[in-house]
Amino acid sequence: MVRRTPLMTSRGFDEAAGVRTVFKCENLQRGGAFKIRGASNFLLSLAPEQLRPGVVAYSSGNHAQAVAMAARIVGTTATLVMPRDAPRSKVEATRDQGATIVTYDRLRESREAISEGIAAETGATLVPPYDHPWTIAGQGTAALELLEDAPELDALIAPVGGGGLLSGCAIAARSLKPDIRIFGAEPELANDTYLSLAAGRRVEIPVPATIADGLRATSPGQITFPILSRTVEAVLLVSEEEIKRAMRFLLARLKILVEPSGAVAAAALLHGKLPKNVRAAGVVLSGGNVDLDTLAGLL
Repeated sequence: MVRRTPLMTSRGFDEAAGVRTVFKCENLQRGGAFKIRGASNFLLSLAPEQLRPGVVAYSSGNHAQAVAMAARIVGTTATLVMPRDAPRSKVEATRDQGATIVTYDRLRESREAISEGIAAETGATLVPPYDHPWTIAGQGTAALELLEDAPELDALIAPVGGGGLLSGCAIAARSLKPDIRIFGAEPELANDTYLSLAAGRRVEIPVPATIADGLRATSPGQITFPILSRTVEAVLLVSEEEIKRAMRFLLARLKILVEPSGAVAAAALLHGKLPKNVRAAGVVLSGGNVDLDTLAGLL
């Protein structure tokens, strides 16, 4: 169900960033993003009687597509609660997996409440996008593969929204290499984890207007935040323009398409946000799903 994604390097990127960089290309994962790792681990952990009524999840796109794909593979139905402004390509890809889509207004309605209502009415199992041990464990397999293939890395950088990917990768990476340095990367406009770590508690922000649609969480998760507090050295903030520049660099020089959310960690390195004493860094390119019209505008 999950593809072992390749690693890529670029001499040009290393020179521009000032650090040797190894990219974990989750943009080449099934469904175009790392989310299939957590979704498949969650569904495969359910008992048959839990799968029978179907599953329900909320997502701006990549988790929705992953849950729909995993549900089809295990032979159950999926209902996905998606914002009305979700990227069209992600909505269409989710629908193509046979899922039922329920839309909502992210500024006025609660996706959690809508999903919980559907679960209560139908008996479906709710599949959280990040705040569950099964989801976190699945996402962490990206770091396991990365360090198995590139054990020389002394730092790992991943984007952070709700924190499932970063916390899972931190746990996995530290299990293989206890002294590895862990960094998160976040848009300046969606800096809830940065603020939360600085405050020592979960901070909630308004719905952010960043182009990184997969990182629009308003607060880190209840389960993920304590993990991030223990393992993450710093969260590196990048501007909208820095995200666009990273996308352009990856497309022009590495010939790979990375969505805005997936380019945030690369943007942090490309624009000198990482401490200077890091020698070799692993970067998770978390996804590659972006509307062509949006891509044309960004480029």
